[in-house]
Amino acid sequence: MSPSPSPSAFFCLGLCLGQVAHAQRSPLPKPSLQALPSSLVPLGKPVTVRCQGPPAADLYRLEELQHGKYFDQAVLSIPVMEQRFAGRYRCSYQNGTRWSPASDNLELIATGVFNKPSLFAQPSTAVSPGEDVTLRCKSQYGFDQFALYKEGDTGPSKTPERWYRADFPITTVTAAHSGTYRCYSFSSGLPYLWSAPSDPLELVVTGTSVTTTRLPTEPPSTIKEFSEFRGRWNHLFVSKGSSTEPSRNVTARPKESDPPPGLALQSYTEGNLVRICLGAVILILLLGLLAEAWHSRKKPLVPRVRAIHRPLPPLPQTQKSCQHGGLPRGHNRGP
Repeated sequence: MSPSPSPSAFFCLGLCLGQVAHAQRSPLPKPSLQALPSSLVPLGKPVTVRCQGPPAADLYRLEELQHGKYFDQAVLSIPVMEQRFAGRYRCSYQNGTRWSPASDNLELIATGVFNKPSLFAQPSTAVSPGEDVTLRCKSQYGFDQFALYKEGDTGPSKTPERWYRADFPITTVTAAHSGTYRCYSFSSGLPYLWSAPSDPLELVVTGTSVTTTRLPTEPPSTIKEFSEFRGRWNHLFVSKGSSTEPSRNVTARPKESDPPPGLALQSYTEGNLVRICLGAVILILLLGLLAEAWHSRKKPLVPRVRAIHRPLPPLPQTQKSCQHGGLPRGHNRGP
């Protein structure tokens, strides 16, 4: 005869059944829906719409609300963005026989449909903390909707219906307002087809602390090695008695008057370049002198021929004319 179940066993069984019934009656958590890399998609660029739910989900359904389409899948990949893909999306999942609540709506926006507007700041893009500034977005077309985006923010700042332009006032500026802004223009009749983004506008809040990177006070190892090599090179020329340029006396400044590290490094580099050029010129001159001396030694010496002293030719003898008729001696007259 088998033993009968204890009261504690019945209590545990009832507790488990109660938890299962409560779990079946409690609503499922709603999924999340996002567009990667962004919900602002330029025409022609890819985008992925992803629905994320619990691991135990049996089926996903992705809906496009504007045209009443749905897809029984969790991921929708769009390789090339077109105007027809722009609109509102939402998703849900099925767990057993129950459906989860729908996710928050996702607005997938196609940008670049119209020409970009212009964005400028009044009175200036440089603002002191506590002052006011207005960012104005202006279009050449009669759009009645404008959106302002700041890099790093998740959503835009939109304005009520206005024509051709919209003002986005920022009161009591703080350091958090500094950054890069862009604006878009579109029509309320086509809320998911936007213009191209405006040129970026950099808003600078002056007087705020900015983290700066200090240059090293000691030059890199390569510069130090070159400095040592340059010193040995200059010492070589001085020891040989080179007189192309007199040596310069360099007086070290005290530490109190040292220039900033950036300027010191710059002047140090410029001085090295000047010394390199000077050393190269001296080396070229010395090589030229050595080459010329070597070339002159290789030329054959022309033997010098001593002049031969030859006797002068004898002077011509003058013939003396004979007296008495002018006939030379040794001739007799005729009979």
